[in-house]
Amino acid sequence: MADPKTLDIDDAERRMRGALASLKQEFGGLRTGRASASLLDPIMVDAYGQTMPINQVGTVNAPEPRLITVQVWDKGMVAAVDKAIRSSGLGLNPNVDGTLIRLPIPELNQERRTELSKIAAKYSEQARIAVRNVRRDAMDELKHLEKDGHMSQDDHKMWTEKVQKLTDKIIGEIDAALAHKEGEIMQV
Repeated sequence: MADPKTLDIDDAERRMRGALASLKQEFGGLRTGRASASLLDPIMVDAYGQTMPINQVGTVNAPEPRLITVQVWDKGMVAAVDKAIRSSGLGLNPNVDGTLIRLPIPELNQERRTELSKIAAKYSEQARIAVRNVRRDAMDELKHLEKDGHMSQDDHKMWTEKVQKLTDKIIGEIDAALAHKEGEIMQV
């Protein structure tokens, strides 16, 4: 906090936007019917004695709507990348061709689409909870400032309204992101 007598609304907004950014990253890992290089972002590969993201051992591309390719840079890492993809739980079946790994994206059936929609809803609820926690922290800070005599009741009310408007705005963006992702998932 820059001034001990006011609330750092920019910090609260930064933390709320962080929850939204995290949600969008989690949505990127949810498989839709369309190939996307970001689908493989959460996959970690055991390489060179440590765990690293798949994009640090090869180039990930989506050359066709139903195909993702991984061009592995080190021929010795192909088996490790193949194993990481198979054990990722994404339901992808890699085809190895030298140092190129092809990942055909199968059609989603209705049951899997519904399941993915539920997972997306769970992710967005976690983001909403994170935003509400930031709101609660800001409100607690306002109460302490008023109680300690650093803020008038009028200022407290004004800041409370600002925090609530910010919370409503970010939660609206979370809901819009969820609606967009569900539309993407349900698209046949």
